[in-house]
Amino acid sequence: MISTHTISPQQWAVYKEARLKALKDSPDAFGSTWQAESARSDESWFNQVSGAFSGSADRGIFAFKDAHLCGLVWCQLSMAQPGIANLYQMWVDPQARGCGIGRTLLNEATAWAQNKGATHIRLTVTVAQSPAMQLYRSYGFYPVGEPTAMRDGSELMVRTMEVALVHGV
Repeated sequence: MISTHTISPQQWAVYKEARLKALKDSPDAFGSTWQAESARSDESWFNQVSGAFSGSADRGIFAFKDAHLCGLVWCQLSMAQPGIANLYQMWVDPQARGCGIGRTLLNEATAWAQNKGATHIRLTVTVAQSPAMQLYRSYGFYPVGEPTAMRDGSELMVRTMEVALVHGV
């Protein structure tokens, strides 16, 4: 059984562990790096989670399969572009891939964003014929703009994709 819940401030260390695991597992899927994130202080991790939990502009979500943490996503409302929510840190543990966890996380993030008034969700994905790209396309995400370099000095390219949350928008 797959379940999800909002990451609470008490779970900041669990979030830190999952985020660092994601960065080690899939370094080519994220703009940040394990080296950069592992250098953050515990206070920084706690503040990120507690700020999201107590605020209304972003939400961290865990996914569980049979009570085992197996995925996460972070959704944040854009302050610069009203109506846009951005997805970050989408990750599913390799042992749980192919079980619908990615779609479940997308559903939860989408529901939260719609509840907050978002009309579109954007994300950035590595340009490749990957399971992540297939998931986003099957969910209705379409390319926006041209691919760009993942980070300074990287040969990997990323693409911004978007999906409308409200029909006719």
